Amino acid sequence: MGFPSQQQNKPGIESLMTPRPVFDNPNYKASGKLMNKVALITGGDSGIGRAIAVAFAKEGADIAISYLDEHSDAEETKEYVNKHGRRCTLIPGDIGYAQPRQEAVMQTVEEFGRIDILVNNAGVMHVKDDMLDVDSKQRADTFHTNIFSQFILTSAALPYMNSGSCIINTTSIDAYQGAKDSVDVAAANGAIVSFTRSLSLNLAEKGIRVNGVAPGTIWTPLIPSYLPAEQIPTFGDNVPMKRAGQPFEVAPAYVFLASDDASYMSGQILHVNGGVIVNS
Repeated sequence: MGFPSQQQNKPGIESLMTPRPVFDNPNYKASGKLMNKVALITGGDSGIGRAIAVAFAKEGADIAISYLDEHSDAEETKEYVNKHGRRCTLIPGDIGYAQPRQEAVMQTVEEFGRIDILVNNAGVMHVKDDMLDVDSKQRADTFHTNIFSQFILTSAALPYMNSGSCIINTTSIDAYQGAKDSVDVAAANGAIVSFTRSLSLNLAEKGIRVNGVAPGTIWTPLIPSYLPAEQIPTFGDNVPMKRAGQPFEVAPAYVFLASDDASYMSGQILHVNGGVIVNS
């Protein structure tokens, strides 16, 4: 399935995409897997984060969404969460910096009293064909947003998490197969994998599970905000399934990892990538 050529400024607005990503599966059958849980989802306003928020709400969770400044997307996500009878609080701010990270945790706790599920999902993407064009500002932006935010946000959230809570980190297929034109991003995603595995060992005795998801080629606002417009029509063509995935196809992996169905699973990464085989 080809997409029309399009280009947006970073970080991308979902409502401006053509076609819009499919974040809600109308045939999804919820069963109360997350009833009355509290989930903090970074980057939850759009893309995979939005799909996670909606799926969690269907399963009975209340949602706190941390996002940059895409207010219209965030409000739309909140409407969907509310439509399923769950509460949703919106927390804007750049979690690449310390204060917004602390605010995301504190506002969640003030609103809901605790954090049962932390989804570290926010990330940035850059494309540079030449390694020498990756300057210090870009490197700092990538690592502060993609991995430092996960480390520091988790540290801030842990005092409000109990045995039975869980953490789910979003990494990427690039952590396993590399990325010729996104060396800094792939490196940060590789760090997320190691962070996930190490943190799972660190928190095992506290009864807090830590897992991750490594999406592949998924149609989200990141894509038209970083890929050249001429590459959009062929986005997903090189995947074994010959198409890009939609956010709603990734969200069930997070539901599984957040639920008691994954009670004996920690330190693992689920690969939702359209059939690409990776060495995990």
